[in-house]
Amino acid sequence: MSFEYFIGGRYLRAKHKQAFLSLITMLSMAGVTVGVMALIVVIAVMAGFEADLKHRILGVESHVVLMRHGSSFSDYREIFEQVINTGGVEAATPFIYSQCMLRSTSGVYGAVLRGIDPDSAGRVIKILESLALQNLKQMHQGENSTASAPGIILGKELARNLYVGTGDAVYMISSRGMISPIGHLPAMKRFKVAGLFESGMYEYDKSLAYIHLNEAQKILRMGDSVTGIEVRVNDIYDARNIAETIVAGLGFPYWAKDWMQMNHNLFSALKLEKTVMSIILALIVLVAAFNIASTLIMMVMGKTRDIAILKAMGATDSSIRKIFIFKGMIIGFVGTTLGVCLGFMLCKLLEKYKFIELPGDVYYISTLPVRLEALDVFLIAAAAMVICFIATLYPAHQASRLNPVEAIRYG
Repeated sequence: MSFEYFIGGRYLRAKHKQAFLSLITMLSMAGVTVGVMALIVVIAVMAGFEADLKHRILGVESHVVLMRHGSSFSDYREIFEQVINTGGVEAATPFIYSQCMLRSTSGVYGAVLRGIDPDSAGRVIKILESLALQNLKQMHQGENSTASAPGIILGKELARNLYVGTGDAVYMISSRGMISPIGHLPAMKRFKVAGLFESGMYEYDKSLAYIHLNEAQKILRMGDSVTGIEVRVNDIYDARNIAETIVAGLGFPYWAKDWMQMNHNLFSALKLEKTVMSIILALIVLVAAFNIASTLIMMVMGKTRDIAILKAMGATDSSIRKIFIFKGMIIGFVGTTLGVCLGFMLCKLLEKYKFIELPGDVYYISTLPVRLEALDVFLIAAAAMVICFIATLYPAHQASRLNPVEAIRYG
């Protein structure tokens, strides 16, 4: 061990007459600890929110949506085969998108209508249960042979607004009707609720309704056309490259959009909020760093004679700087280590016991989601150590500039 580190360690163990300085040192460590702990917990919670929200959104939406400029397309079967054979594609399904009104015996409510193929939709839209899709397919087959109504799958909030459940009847009203002598008549057809789904996202659960693809083509008078093809990929973060590959193979007028582009505003807002919170909480560590600088400045003033003697014995300016930088970095290291440990423990407690409950009518989740990522912890710890290091530079520089003759004469 070099003498700089030995002397720096001795200065950390203050004597009784330097108890006040020792107290300031402990407060500096506590400040770094609290700042690092708060930063780790908040970033873990926000990362948990983002991951949970991403999981719920991708349970309803596909990773890539392929559509045609200006209109629907009828050659979707050939395009479907080309898409499914593209590298990185896990599954695909055709869909029809429109808006409609749903009427029950208890009310009327607007909905987003999605025509789907029950055979392939379940591999792309994960929230749809296999039983509901099977009922939808059986009701469609039964509707072709008997007088029974075709099936429809509703979000739980939408079903609650209509006061219907599985097996109840609802009427779908579409603006794509027909022209009669008395004017335009909207199309209306009776459906039977084949099942319900719950995504955990209120906006989806209160607006989405799924029917068989053929039924959507009939009621919307689309013939054998579809709105587009939804694609699920193996790697969600490679979705944009896969979308570009699909479009490059098909050419104009087809276009594709990945899930990050479809939800760009939402995830950009979450990223901005996470960045702002990191900056705000980093100020706690910065305040603790000011305490470290104050501690070192007071120590330099109290150790003037010691510094002069060391210089007289041949210690260089660099050695004097190392002594005080070492002490400041030890304070920062201990505080950062304690903060990381306490932050990790608190995150595990939040994840296991979920003792913080959120109001269900305001948030889409009932407890705080926690996702602790190693990279976030490393960056927080590294940033704290850098701030502490910067705080030691000025006091250490001032100590190295002391004139030993004047320090001994007036110290």
